[in-house]
Amino acid sequence: MVANIDYTSASTQFTFDLNYSPFFKKDDRNFINILGVAQLNTLENVSLLDIFLSVSNVVEPHYHQNAAELVYCISGAITVSMLNPFTKNIQNYTITPGQVVNIPQGWWHYEMATADNTHILAIFDAPTPQVILGSDILKFTPANIMAHTYCLDETKWREAIAPVQPSTYIGPYANCQNQSAATAQPQASPSQPYLQPYYLPQYQQYWGYR
Repeated sequence: MVANIDYTSASTQFTFDLNYSPFFKKDDRNFINILGVAQLNTLENVSLLDIFLSVSNVVEPHYHQNAAELVYCISGAITVSMLNPFTKNIQNYTITPGQVVNIPQGWWHYEMATADNTHILAIFDAPTPQVILGSDILKFTPANIMAHTYCLDETKWREAIAPVQPSTYIGPYANCQNQSAATAQPQASPSQPYLQPYYLPQYQQYWGYR
């Protein structure tokens, strides 16, 4: 029990409707709703994202530096992929309704829907989980640093990341010209067997983004 919650106050909340709490929307079949202490003031060390995806859509690669994540599948099917920092392997887990995947705190991960009408919950053990997005790393790390560090042609690197839109959340973009994106499948690392979007900036501060 949190000492600063006044359970006798008329403003104390015990219920909430996530249908009225949008966080990110790509289109009518791919969107995310949010629940945290900012929405339900009696929450303690928990928060969640309510995620809807159509087939081949991806919650972009990212990590949460202050929270573990439990992915629970409600409908459809999804492949949850994570980079194990100890083995350096990508581990893929396809789950269907009633199944879960646990992602340890700070692990690089992403999720791809393998069926239409996929609905998952991403549950966090923090009231305000922070997130570092792959699109932001690509876009905001200076091109000259990337080129110098990884022995790249800086001009080609700039051209390669030019289409990247910061804070992608759900990819590919609605106007994506890369036809291979529609047929992309999760891939394991070689040593591991296969086991214009709409963004709501008012939630940037809540969700620990910049």
